[in-house]
Amino acid sequence: MRFSKLYAPTLKETPADSDIKSYELLIRGGFIRKISSGVYSYLPLGWRVIKKIEKIVREEMEKIGSQELMLPIIHPSELWKMTGRWDDYGPELMKLKDRHDREFTLGPTHEEIVTFLMKDELRSYKQLPLSVFQIATKFRDEIRPRFGVLRAREFIMKDAYTFHPDYESLHKTYLQFYEAYENIIKRMGVKYAIVEADTGAIGGNYSHEFHVLAKNGEGRIFYCEKCGYAASDEKAISDEKFIASIDEPKKQLTKVDTGELKTIEEIANFLNLPKNRLIKSMLLKSKNGWVMALIRGDYEINLSKLRSLIKDQTLDFAQPEEVYEKFGVNTGYIGPINVPKDVKIVADFSVKSVVNGVIGAMEENKHYINATPDEDFKVDIFSDIRFVKAGEKCPHCEGYLKEARGIEVGQVFELGDKYSSKMKAYFTDEEGNQKPFIMGCYGWGVSRTLGAIVEQLNDEHGMLWPRSIAPFEVAIIPVSSSNKKMFEFSDQIYNFLSKKGIEVLIDDREVSAGVKFKDIDLIGIPLKIIIGKSYEDGYIELKLRYEEQSKLIDASNLESIYNEVIQKLDEYNPVKALKI
Repeated sequence: MRFSKLYAPTLKETPADSDIKSYELLIRGGFIRKISSGVYSYLPLGWRVIKKIEKIVREEMEKIGSQELMLPIIHPSELWKMTGRWDDYGPELMKLKDRHDREFTLGPTHEEIVTFLMKDELRSYKQLPLSVFQIATKFRDEIRPRFGVLRAREFIMKDAYTFHPDYESLHKTYLQFYEAYENIIKRMGVKYAIVEADTGAIGGNYSHEFHVLAKNGEGRIFYCEKCGYAASDEKAISDEKFIASIDEPKKQLTKVDTGELKTIEEIANFLNLPKNRLIKSMLLKSKNGWVMALIRGDYEINLSKLRSLIKDQTLDFAQPEEVYEKFGVNTGYIGPINVPKDVKIVADFSVKSVVNGVIGAMEENKHYINATPDEDFKVDIFSDIRFVKAGEKCPHCEGYLKEARGIEVGQVFELGDKYSSKMKAYFTDEEGNQKPFIMGCYGWGVSRTLGAIVEQLNDEHGMLWPRSIAPFEVAIIPVSSSNKKMFEFSDQIYNFLSKKGIEVLIDDREVSAGVKFKDIDLIGIPLKIIIGKSYEDGYIELKLRYEEQSKLIDASNLESIYNEVIQKLDEYNPVKALKI
């Protein structure tokens, strides 16, 4: 490709709405353009990378026998209502009506559609297992689209679905997808982590996430170096022991005036107590009513764990005005004493360790001190509903948890019969009995991978694409726009390498050498071939994207230049160079 013909409008300035490095660089490098909040156009450079990511994903799917198809974007509401997800999925569903007032949604995922398709196609155990996948555009009405293509309203995703006669067959295929996903992320050429994951609104009992590690990743990962345990923050557990302080005698429950102080920090400072002596009370609304969640003051509530416990993915924090209307008190003074009977109280295990603690008094400007669970207030359910912390003991060995940050790009699920049972998708087994399909689903965020890799692999000059998905492998830069011999020789190298199958961008623009170097570094092409001053002496320069010094090579033979280029590309490894 000739740069003079390439539609790649690079920018010098950082976009005013930039909130993450990958978004800034993809905009500045001419890879994407924002159309609306969470909606993007992919320019030629961005689309080249997307197609390469798709190619890797498609190849790994086909290796394990998954067959590609294409499912509709518009989903009838009745299919989602059959599974209960029309309400469970929440406001992220992009809903619409046609001219006949029928309800539809733009598909964020396709479990209902593929189950509906297969219920009338797969009738016998002899047709199982079956694995299908698609690469398509998805839609989710994110409340706060941010981080560029990492959290968009419209995005490209590979989703696969498998159908099985039993769980043994499902787990065998699950492991195949697990291996295929690890192959995908290895071929991308990034540093990654595979972690146990929460199943969320998709459902099922078993799941793993595949993360591109990045300093500014939106997801937290907890792992143990000793035994290899790793989990997302939504799923991670620890072996933390919460033992009540039996040396301290129970004191009299007392109501105290705390003024307008509301936060844990304010109350702890006012009462001169550590935060672990306070109990936070939070009110949430579920499909079946109100839930009060209690957690020790030095921990944070894990909404995913609580949703899983309550079995309601719509569970969410109540708005302050809703709390006041229901309880007649502001949120800062909520507590578990004198709570209406229709409120289910769920407490984290950490609350059991609190003796003579502090809780809201359900009265403005008031708190109780010397409150102890099971003595001064009742708890309906004790469970693990908190986020773990780095430094806590590993749940599987004597090691300790460490924390890293990552960006989820893939997730695999063992669904079981969640969808098939509700949608009456049955097959006939060997004994002639009707049974629901046992299903799995497997998602890979194609456009999300674009942003995640840039978030990991960048420096002060721009992006550093891995060779496997770089928009071009090699950039040829004739430094002088007026030197005809340089341009002619650059063309010779360009044509020769292109015929050899190397993807080459030649910067034939009539701009300064400085502009060329800055743009090529911004775009992140792995290898530069520089036709500069040394050309007069019979040499050209080779320089990997992250190298400080270039290598002079003999320019007299095109075949030897090709061999040097291949050798240099084989050396290229931005992960090691950046010491990630």
